[in-house]
Order: sequence, then structure tokens, then C-alpha cells
Amino acid sequence: MSMNVDYGPGDALLVVDMQNDFCEGGALAVAGGSALVPGINAEIDAAQAAGALVIASRDWHPVDHLSFSHRGGPWPVHCVQDTPGAAFHPDLALPAGAIRVSKATAFDADAYSAFDGTGLGGYLKERGIERVIICGLALDVCVRATVLEARQEGFDTLLLERLSRAVDSDAVTECRHEFSVAGAEVRS
Repeated sequence: MSMNVDYGPGDALLVVDMQNDFCEGGALAVAGGSALVPGINAEIDAAQAAGALVIASRDWHPVDHLSFSHRGGPWPVHCVQDTPGAAFHPDLALPAGAIRVSKATAFDADAYSAFDGTGLGGYLKERGIERVIICGLALDVCVRATVLEARQEGFDTLLLERLSRAVDSDAVTECRHEFSVAGAEVRS
């Protein structure tokens, strides 16, 4: 069931990192990640029906990415390019025309936001997008960075909190505060 967002052609639904490695059974699983898929699929359908753009971001790391613990980074090996862990969740119903944005693709640079080093902000502005609606994984990491950078890029920003999960549930209150300060709307 959709969250009753009033989508239009000036909107982009941005699904953040709904990849196998971030869902149950993955290398860096977020509890409840897989359960988000039916609701996100409903949003994809609603967005498409209204002529909104559908975008899916993904971590797309090279082997030996600097964020991996064996290289001194904070994370276990995850979302390595062209591996099953980096694939989108098998039940995620991305339409053929959905834009796929790959981030953190260089060996020596990490990126949490779907806007960081991808050119996404400029692309959306060229397309006349005014509002970005965000959901996905993880609320306190890549979703957080994407929401904040969407605001920095000047987009009206709506987070669908019910369709996002955090690695650390204790961080959600602080994230909500940051989003509010940045001028992003949060819908539970």
C-alpha cells in the first residue's frame, strides 16, 4: 500500500541502496530491510503512474575499496561490483526505465549520498525535478546523507521514514532532528 504521496512530473522517487548485502543474509544487513520491498514497490508504481522519475542508487564498490575493514575502513566487504551482494533485492520491482545511480565506485573514495560524485543533482535539475522523495537503506547512513545532500542541492525533500530502516535505531531521533533543521519533510 502506497503512502499517499501526491506524485507529479516534477518529482523523483529515489530508492536508496535496496541491495542484497544490506538486507537479511547480506554482508552488512539492516534488520527489516527486506520487509520494506512491498511498500517501496507500491511507491514505485504510484510514482510511475503520475509521471515521476524513478531512481535507484546502489553502492558499487571495487574489490579492495577503502571503506572495507581490511583496508582500514569501518565496514566489512560489501556491495562489490558485479557480485550477488551488490545486486538489487530480487523482489524490488524497478521499471526498465528507472535510472540506476552507482556510488563509491573509486578505490580511494567513499560516498554515502546518492548525489556524492554521481552528477545526480545536475541531472535532476536539467530534467526539471523540484522535489526528491527518498526511502531505502540505511536511514542513519546512506539515506541520511542523501536526504541532507538533496536539501543542499536545493530540492524540496521528503523522507518516507516508514520505508527506511536504520542500522542503529537509537540514531533515528538525531536523524529526524538533522532533517528538520535542513528543511526536509519526514513522513512516518
